[in-house]
Amino acid sequence: MRRLFAPLILSIGQLGDRAFLGALLSSLAWSAVAFVMLHLLAGWSVSHVLALHGWQAWLGGVLGGIGATFLGLWLFLPLAALIATLFIDRVAHAVECRHYPMLPPARGSSILIEIMDALALAGRILLLSVLALVLALLLPGIGLLLAWGIGAYAIGRGLFVTVALRRFNRREAEALYIANRGVILAQGGALALASYVPGLNLLIPVLGTAAMVHVLDAVLQHDVNRM
Repeated sequence: MRRLFAPLILSIGQLGDRAFLGALLSSLAWSAVAFVMLHLLAGWSVSHVLALHGWQAWLGGVLGGIGATFLGLWLFLPLAALIATLFIDRVAHAVECRHYPMLPPARGSSILIEIMDALALAGRILLLSVLALVLALLLPGIGLLLAWGIGAYAIGRGLFVTVALRRFNRREAEALYIANRGVILAQGGALALASYVPGLNLLIPVLGTAAMVHVLDAVLQHDVNRM
């Protein structure tokens, strides 16, 4: 169990680094902005779409805010994945400088590819999260377990491939994922589980990226047994 959470623990231990701190504060700021906008949009939609007035508009705004809170918590993974792509290079570079200084500089990927990957990853997770929400409502208990499995796949595959694209082309990155799918999805499961912990979930965009840098190094060193 300790080996399973080793990449996450190493990532938490690096939160004091300046690069990590800057990325973390930016990530929290973007998350807060998105969360506030969701609340405002939900309140406005309930009041105006239903044409509510007076105390009804106020009550509709409150109920919309409550609904937006639950929706925001459920759909946090798509938001976290999208935010994570904004800090991939900064966080990955900090991890490599501290733990893997022998590695050559990453060639990175084009801005267009990064944007497309970010949108594709967030869209994939959003669709899976909606599916998990439906399953959770139709199959209480089992649906939550399925939602965790969806989160494990989304975070594991999505962040690993995104991190791998800094050093490999897409075909090579996908091949690495397929060859080490079990280890990667196990790490995704650990990160998905951590995303349900209040407070810690806000750190997942940064910690998840850092953890996948450690996973990629273990995969390349054929040291997956330590996971």
